[in-house]
Amino acid sequence: MATRAVLCYPVTEACIAKIRAAAGDFEIVNAGQERIDELLPTADLFIGHAKVPVDWGRALAAKRLRWIQSSAAGLDHCLVPGVIDSDIVVCSASGLFAPQVAEQTFALLMGLLRRIRLFTEACDKRDFTRQPTDDLRGKTVGIVGLGGNGRYISRMLAPWEVRIIATDYYPDSKPAEVSELWSADQLPKLLSQSDIVILTLPLNESTLGLLDAAMIANMKPGSYLVNVARGSVVVESALVAALDSGHIAGAGLDVTEVEPLSPQSQLWDRTNVLITPHVGAQSYRRVSDTTDLICENLKRYRQGLPLWNVVDKRLGFPNPTVVWRPNR
Repeated sequence: MATRAVLCYPVTEACIAKIRAAAGDFEIVNAGQERIDELLPTADLFIGHAKVPVDWGRALAAKRLRWIQSSAAGLDHCLVPGVIDSDIVVCSASGLFAPQVAEQTFALLMGLLRRIRLFTEACDKRDFTRQPTDDLRGKTVGIVGLGGNGRYISRMLAPWEVRIIATDYYPDSKPAEVSELWSADQLPKLLSQSDIVILTLPLNESTLGLLDAAMIANMKPGSYLVNVARGSVVVESALVAALDSGHIAGAGLDVTEVEPLSPQSQLWDRTNVLITPHVGAQSYRRVSDTTDLICENLKRYRQGLPLWNVVDKRLGFPNPTVVWRPNR
């Protein structure tokens, strides 16, 4: 029986042709979101990101699945307990969309510092009144989670004359532009020193609700929070309270605790909060870059070579040394 690879991401016919060429004699089935729950139990390889409910118990009971190649960096869509406890190899798309996430981070950060929302609302009223703004230059920026996205953001920040500090599960691989890299348990220390905190960490058991009221209390008074990770790493009620008290000067959120964000959320009405609807990884290159990674790993899989972006399933992300970089 031929090895079957089931696809579930928005592929074009050209992408499928590239995948077939890389997969050799593997059978390629494009399930899409409409048929992924039906076809996942028939897959030896699952390639993509199921955004609809999937019966993982049924898929695991079939005992066929050997490799998951996610088309996303976050793996909460597939790292269910049965997958974590199995021999199934899981690879992410970590770092693949780092340039886009970094650009989104800068958009939110600059918008907060230069108070773009306040001035946009003033434009609607034809109000040409100066208001105070803030600077990026000279700030200490703390990056929480120095994976592919965090590292790219640190490189973009470096020319802005800022001090960059970071925490990560792999603190032994410090980039030159980062002044200090500490272990993940040093988060309170990072928060206390940072004028700007950027979240780029994955969602897993240890990061769910990580920034609660007690942790946010460690943040430097008047600091800013930018979240381009997962909304559930921040307890929204604690964030709202910190904004209300003035402990936090502003927040830029590409992700929220519940998505879509409720129209009744207290975050909407604040001029010191910028919200975008989880668009950080959007790019005209997204599908083509994803397909390039998939094809590279398919070739390596067939040749018995080590795969790129193999994750530690308990942590939910790969070691930075095994993250694939597209040729650009």
